[in-house]
Amino acid sequence: MMLTGGLAFLIFLLVIGLPTLLKSFGVNQEYERAVLFRLGRLGEAKGPGWYWLIPWVDRVQKVDLRTITSVLDTQETVTRDGVPVKVNAVLWFRAKDSTRVVTTVINWQGAVVQAAETAMRDVIGQSDLDGMLKDRMLINVKLQEMMAKACDHWGVVVDSIELKDMDIPEQMQRAIGREAEAIREKRARIIKAEGERDAATTLAEAAGIVSGTPGALEMRRLQALTEIGVEHNSTIIAMMPVELIEAAKRIAEK
Repeated sequence: MMLTGGLAFLIFLLVIGLPTLLKSFGVNQEYERAVLFRLGRLGEAKGPGWYWLIPWVDRVQKVDLRTITSVLDTQETVTRDGVPVKVNAVLWFRAKDSTRVVTTVINWQGAVVQAAETAMRDVIGQSDLDGMLKDRMLINVKLQEMMAKACDHWGVVVDSIELKDMDIPEQMQRAIGREAEAIREKRARIIKAEGERDAATTLAEAAGIVSGTPGALEMRRLQALTEIGVEHNSTIIAMMPVELIEAAKRIAEK
């Protein structure tokens, strides 16, 4: 009977003592923090490595401090100028203060994602389509600022949030394409007009120089005849220079 009672006591100690021993200490990885609650009251957060607990009195909740990447669901909203768009984004965030993450919000990761989707809808509603297409970085900066205000009191840091895809109606895509084509055509016409103006200015300057020098004018005429005569099938009818005709008249008069 004594052996049976001792065995029962030993089994009782194992049943009670083993769970108590397991609850007396814990281990955190380098990227983990354990928020301590002692009889329901907040205690000091435990850092990486092992730590002791008071069995049946202390309770801990672990928080992962690594950066979390989340692809936000596609949001369908309207821009400030009335264009319906569908956008999604990528969010990078992490817990900075493990104590505030646990004590200020339930499901802090889900709360951050919901705040990001709401901020994305608000920023797009305050932006024009042209601004979104031309300067997407500005939209990202506005999103970052809104997320910083929303998540700071939760103990969460938003490292980055960036628009990933943006889908606009097909008719608007065609309109944008026509606008871009018109802009390129306008630029081409301006460049062509500037080239013609420069060429005309250069020709006018050259004509002024040649007209002021009779010999130069004659040399230019002979050069043109030489260029035309390169083609052997060409027939050239050349007029005598006025200067030679006048000189011949003077010689004949004498």
